[in-house]
Amino acid sequence: MALYFFDIQSGREFFADEEGLNLPDQKSAEIEAMQTLIEMIKDSIFVNERPDMAIEVRSTTERLFCVSVINGTKH
Repeated sequence: MALYFFDIQSGREFFADEEGLNLPDQKSAEIEAMQTLIEMIKDSIFVNERPDMAIEVRSTTERLFCVSVINGTKH
């Protein structure tokens, strides 16, 4: 098991994960990040101007990867 931290960026707001999750491997962390991002999108589906959202995953020593949703410009 390894400790993974999931920092969340939503628009201009940033939420650092101070606790982390113990997961068996990086693949499990990737799944967790994607599921969390999907839930964030679902929660904001009815907001007129949904902000860009990202989850940066890190270990205790390094940044591992980032998943994000970037909204296009409306014309």
